[in-house]
Parts: sequence; C-alpha cells; structure tokens
Amino acid sequence: MKSIELSSGDLMPLLGLGTWELKGDDCIKGVRTALDLGYRHIDTAKIYGNHRQVARGIKDSGVDREDIFLTTKVWNDSHEYDDVIASGEQFLEELAVDYIDLLLIHWPVEEVPAAETLEAMQELKERGLVKNIGVSNFMKEHLDEVFAESSVDVVNNQIKFHPYHYPKELMNLCQKNDISVTAYSPLARGGIFDDQELARLSEKYDHSVVQLTLKWIIDKDVIAIPKATSKEHIKENMDIFGWELPAEVKKFLDTREQNH
Repeated sequence: MKSIELSSGDLMPLLGLGTWELKGDDCIKGVRTALDLGYRHIDTAKIYGNHRQVARGIKDSGVDREDIFLTTKVWNDSHEYDDVIASGEQFLEELAVDYIDLLLIHWPVEEVPAAETLEAMQELKERGLVKNIGVSNFMKEHLDEVFAESSVDVVNNQIKFHPYHYPKELMNLCQKNDISVTAYSPLARGGIFDDQELARLSEKYDHSVVQLTLKWIIDKDVIAIPKATSKEHIKENMDIFGWELPAEVKKFLDTREQNH
C-alpha cells in the first residue's frame, strides 16, 4: 500500500477505509475485511459512534496494531482543554489501543479558540497517546488563525474533496505549509455514478468510475478514505495502484468542477 510521508516523518497510507455511517456488525465486518485485503489505514470519529466496532474489526483481523494507521476526531462539544484530554483517554479505551496515529479537530467552532484545542492535543502527543495532530473541515480563515495563534505542528487537514468539489486554493495553502490533505466523500456520495462522461471513460479504459476517481485523487498525493462494507467494493477501491491514469481522464477530472 503506497503511503505519503507526513511532516512528522510518519507514513500515512494514501488509501484508507472511511467508517462514517458504519454501525454494528457492518462496521466490524468492513474493518476486518479491509484489513484482511491489505488496507492499513482506518478512519473513524467520536460522532460516528463506532469506536468499539472498529476495535473489534481490528482485533478480529489479527493485524498487528503497529501496522495500522488509525485516525479519529474530537467532536464539537469537546474543544476545551480538559475535554480534549478526557476525549483522548476515552478514545483509547474505546478503540482498545495504546495510541492514536492521527487525532483531528473534526470541525472548527467559534466558542473555543483552535489554539486551546490544539494545545491539549499536544499534551496528549507529549504523553505518547497521540502520534500526530491535525484538523478537519478547516478552510483558509481557520488555518490562518491556527498559523497566527498556535505553534502546534498540524500535519493533516481532512476536507471534502472529489471531482465536483476541488478546492485548489485550499490545497495549495496546505501544501505550502506541509499539511497533508485527506479527502472525505471522495466519490461525491455516489454522485460519480450519475456522470455519463465518466462512465464513458470508464468503459474506454477498462477501469471502474470508482477506480478512476480514487486514482485521480491519490495521484495528487491526497489521501482517500472511501466507505465500503462488501469485499467486492473494498477490493475494487484498492485496485488503484500499479497503473497510470490516462491523460484524457486526468484532464477531464481536473476540470470537472468548473464544467459540472
């Protein structure tokens, strides 16, 4: 599995399993199947309510904890310093792990400065409970606030990113500041399946619309975390390495937002 090197030096797999809306046995099965097939990156969050199911899927897979990159997120009601510390400790218990590879602020909030939340996350990092710190859904104005008011090393920004939502300016800002980007909803919540031109290109080049889209994303060194539960779909999502994205497809997807 191809990875990207974070500014911390840690390696983060370019493809991960997103677990938003995965509950109960579906979540356990999805995580276990993904790990069995070779995934080594799992993304979850407090608000998803599935930490314990993710933990069960990891345990059932038999994959060593050290081989898995695990991301979770602090929810909006827990941004104050003490709440962040309590959340981090709670997440470790729910996920049945000794550390979290990447802890994110799920959304910016107005009530608590991001600097306070990041400072608490930094304490968790210094205690060895968190390896990397990041944010999610942070736009330019939110990142500017972080740069101005915090010295914490932010290594990742998880944002909505797909062919119909391609925020180049925000991506350039992240790249300039050594912040990697993770794409959630990389398949536009199924919107790619309604794209007739993408379907034509899929048939022409013998790769599914899913594979063309995910390949386009990871070729930009953006991490993709599509959600899937079935073995067939998880495997399909994984078959995006070892081949080149046709130039025609790249040009089409690069300009799909403005022409959509």
